[in-house]
Amino acid sequence: SSLHASSPAMQAGQYTGNEFKDLKLAGPSSAAKAGLFCFFVLTRALHPTIIDASKTINSESGKRGIAYSNMSVVLGECVFTLIAAQLMALAFGGMKEWRMILEPKSLKVFSAIGFMYALGDYLEMASMGALSGAAYQVLLQSKLVITALMLWYIKGAKQAGLQWNLLVLIMLSMCVYMIGGSKSGSGGGGIPIMGVLNVLLKVTVSCLCAVLSDKYMKDFKNLPFYVQLAQMKIAWTITILMISFADGATWQNGFFDGWTPAACGVFTSFIIKCWSTMAILSMLDSVLKNIGEASAVLVIYFMNVCLPMFPDKFEVPSFLAVMVVILSVTAYVGSKSVVEKAALYDKLQK
Repeated sequence: SSLHASSPAMQAGQYTGNEFKDLKLAGPSSAAKAGLFCFFVLTRALHPTIIDASKTINSESGKRGIAYSNMSVVLGECVFTLIAAQLMALAFGGMKEWRMILEPKSLKVFSAIGFMYALGDYLEMASMGALSGAAYQVLLQSKLVITALMLWYIKGAKQAGLQWNLLVLIMLSMCVYMIGGSKSGSGGGGIPIMGVLNVLLKVTVSCLCAVLSDKYMKDFKNLPFYVQLAQMKIAWTITILMISFADGATWQNGFFDGWTPAACGVFTSFIIKCWSTMAILSMLDSVLKNIGEASAVLVIYFMNVCLPMFPDKFEVPSFLAVMVVILSVTAYVGSKSVVEKAALYDKLQK
């Protein structure tokens, strides 16, 4: 009878599966993630497109190029972001939070990262002077190959045979796009070798920056992200300023020489890219980031074809080459989980 008497209590405490039906998971919702993903793709597509649109035709050579100083827009963004980050620190935390910017331990770390980011900005503008926006974004996909080689060398993380095949496919598809673009005339009569090398160097620097930023922004998570950004921007701004004095154009011709509304758009685009990189990327996982970067290639291609300021025309070979790049990138990104599951299955069979 005692057992029977206790049964209602036992039944009351029995797990039914409905206890957590109203529990909301932490983090952005699916709709928010979709919105962030679309915004990420849009910013990644618009940035090189705006830089490409800011080019003008040289009356002497007849070629499209950047008439304003490359470093003037980058330096303008650095100064703006440095001031804005400090104002945010003062607004949200007062002088106590502002003094965190000068904290020696984190300042040393983020200054080194900022220096590398500055080199990346220089290489980006140098490469965009010779390449179209679509070609630039296509070549950025080489980051998957460079990251794989870095992980192999640094951590000994090996790729499966399937993944190496897909990485080779990505590289070959990029080569096909570049060769096709040079023959169609949009590449200026040939493949711009220095532009390609600058992109590959920029990708290498960006991969290092991404790894270091992810590690140390977590190590110093007690600092707000705008304080971390301000610490980066100190060395970032100084480095760009030194490059601007050495490039023979920024100050010699006048800082705003050659600036047009399109150049102002490049300046704005750099600001949006910087802040969105720091704020949005932490909310998206690596799979969505890589797919977003690849999807931006298609968006740029159609903008180059449709917008009147670009000479590009729709061509089936170029379109197919772009699609091969995108699909090979998404296949490589998706292969990671498949390879991990296969490795786990093989381990369980032993």
